[in-house]
Amino acid sequence: MSLFKRSVTELLGTFWLVLGGCGSAVLAASSPLGIGVLGVALAFGLTVLTMAFAIGHISGCHLNPAVSVGLFVGGRFPAKELPAYIIAQVIGAIIAAALIYYIANGKEGFELANGLASNGYGEHSPGKYSMATGFVCELVMTAMFVLIILGATDKRAPAGLAPIAIGLALTLIHLISIPVTNTSVNPARSTGPALIVGGWAIAQLWMFWVAPLLGAVIGGVTYRWLSKEGS
Repeated sequence: MSLFKRSVTELLGTFWLVLGGCGSAVLAASSPLGIGVLGVALAFGLTVLTMAFAIGHISGCHLNPAVSVGLFVGGRFPAKELPAYIIAQVIGAIIAAALIYYIANGKEGFELANGLASNGYGEHSPGKYSMATGFVCELVMTAMFVLIILGATDKRAPAGLAPIAIGLALTLIHLISIPVTNTSVNPARSTGPALIVGGWAIAQLWMFWVAPLLGAVIGGVTYRWLSKEGS
């Protein structure tokens, strides 16, 4: 499969991830039948699960710059293809965020200032957690997510079960970290809503690139060491 087709696949997959996850947070969670933190966590997990089965055989279903970097560090993905994947993922996230905004804006009383499921720390953290706390949380969650992905997709792991493990892991990660940062572990997912919201969301966006990417490197290095045969 050509790099172009795989990149377009990543764009579509990331679009679905952000539309499903952030869309649930913005549209369903604020409705009279609000789904709450558990519902949003399940939405993110289910979007990854469905896309893993749908497009995993085409592009690998990264849907996340941190995952692409982690797979590169783990020896599973070539460096030369990182720019195409990351650009496609960010574009997909931006399109999804714009669509969520368009739909949400169709309801009387909608206010963009509420954040469009943007990630934040300090005053913009759902639980008012500090920048340092948010950074550590994002770093650790992403490191573990990448480690789980590398383990679940290892050729020595049970075949066909990786999407389930990855989807459940992302659900758990959201349950842990939604109160802290609204959960990123994905720079593309953070960038889409931030560009629509602007202001504080863009000012704080740096952390949701730096922490997940650093966490991805840690996760990739750790799994590569753990899985290497011998002492």
